[in-house]
Amino acid sequence: MIESIQVIGARGRVGSTVSSRLAERGVRLDAADRDLVLLCVPDRAIAEVAAELPLGPWVAHVSGATPLSALAPHMRRFSVHPLLSITKARGPEQLDGGWAAVTAESTDARAAGFWLAETLGLRPFGLADERRAAYHAAAAIASNYLVTLRKVAGSLAESAGVPSETLDPLMRSVIDSGFELTGPIARGDWGTVDRHLDAIREQRPELEELYLALARVTAVLAGRELPGDAVSPGVGGRR
Repeated sequence: MIESIQVIGARGRVGSTVSSRLAERGVRLDAADRDLVLLCVPDRAIAEVAAELPLGPWVAHVSGATPLSALAPHMRRFSVHPLLSITKARGPEQLDGGWAAVTAESTDARAAGFWLAETLGLRPFGLADERRAAYHAAAAIASNYLVTLRKVAGSLAESAGVPSETLDPLMRSVIDSGFELTGPIARGDWGTVDRHLDAIREQRPELEELYLALARVTAVLAGRELPGDAVSPGVGGRR
């Protein structure tokens, strides 16, 4: 049973949120007599910090990308990665109901990782260490690239004289609808896609390559065959 945890990096986004939740749940945050040392530090610092810790307590990190080998020489180790975008603007309630990837090398470590995730209000699932890169790439696409798409779409909206924030309810509604695909590519409306490209080339030409790449992938998802003269670069005199 883990009764006392030392959180290293407790002033950061994840560390402060985790510390607040652990305190809410009655877990002692004790640097002297701890059962677990939880590293909430930048990925690049995990190995260095872990190497300086005395052997004995459990040692864990909250990184999605860093393998457990970074916690050497500790063998009582695991990781719990909250699959969320955590911000200091909100409190520990932002953890509630989120998922968490738990990577462990033993039954005891898995039990400790699942206990920590559930204590934080997260829903744990197991993640093999060797599959961590693919998992983290998926997380980056779902979160980081969403920010990129919002910025890109906002720029196009502003070029049409429309406030970029009008797109926010639309993006939320896509999530709320279970990511049901709608729009011109789902309908096979290539004339509208061509008009999109005309507007992009006129207003934001630097976005054409991104639009085309996304259009091709979306066509595959929609089960549509992309006409070569509609959205293929250099075809039909479009460039």
